[in-house]
Amino acid sequence: MTTAIRVLDLFSCAGGAAMGYHLAGFTVDGCDIADRPHYPFAYHRGDALEYLAHLITTGDIERYALVHASPPCQAGCGLTVGTNASQGWGGTHTDLVAPTRQLLDATGLPYVIEQPNGRARIRKDLTLCGEMFGLGVLRHRNFELGRWATPKPAHPRHRGYVRGHRHGVRRDGPYVAAYGNGGGKATVPEMQHAMGITWTDVREELTEAIPPAYTRFIGRAFTTARQEVFA
Repeated sequence: MTTAIRVLDLFSCAGGAAMGYHLAGFTVDGCDIADRPHYPFAYHRGDALEYLAHLITTGDIERYALVHASPPCQAGCGLTVGTNASQGWGGTHTDLVAPTRQLLDATGLPYVIEQPNGRARIRKDLTLCGEMFGLGVLRHRNFELGRWATPKPAHPRHRGYVRGHRHGVRRDGPYVAAYGNGGGKATVPEMQHAMGITWTDVREELTEAIPPAYTRFIGRAFTTARQEVFA
């Protein structure tokens, strides 16, 4: 009997990344500092970096074959460094990418760091887009792959605009804006349908989630890479 590969999902939010790994055949354990009652898998509530340090110290990190981390992105995302900065909106944000990577390196395990487009200092080993998977969102996300690699998929041409208001212009298009509120942004049911997320109806969780199709792709690629190493 084959034992499922176990992945640790740090900064797990409501489980968009986790569900993708599950669909790729992984067993998933999550960790997030906020209460996430909709998270669909085993879950530890607490500071993700403190929990990771604890797992390293105790040796319990050896239960895992892969670690996925989606540290808060507000410090380097396009909205923060673009519109919000130009308008003087928002506050200061702590960049957790570097300390996350430092601990991931200390695990000795393969890992994935996920961030949106912007100024986050990660290698863009993969860039995934909803159009690659026939989704109703674009939601570009970059992924740094530590201790493993996979070929980059081709980025297909977008079929049109994201529906809604932008810079004073309203456009229609095949994609919905799964962030914010008002201005033609997607409703909760529209976000659920566009991203393939059915287990939470909390707007704030949906606006932060990545579509499970992304990590299903990554999980399958990791499984292939792992099999090649041990072949």
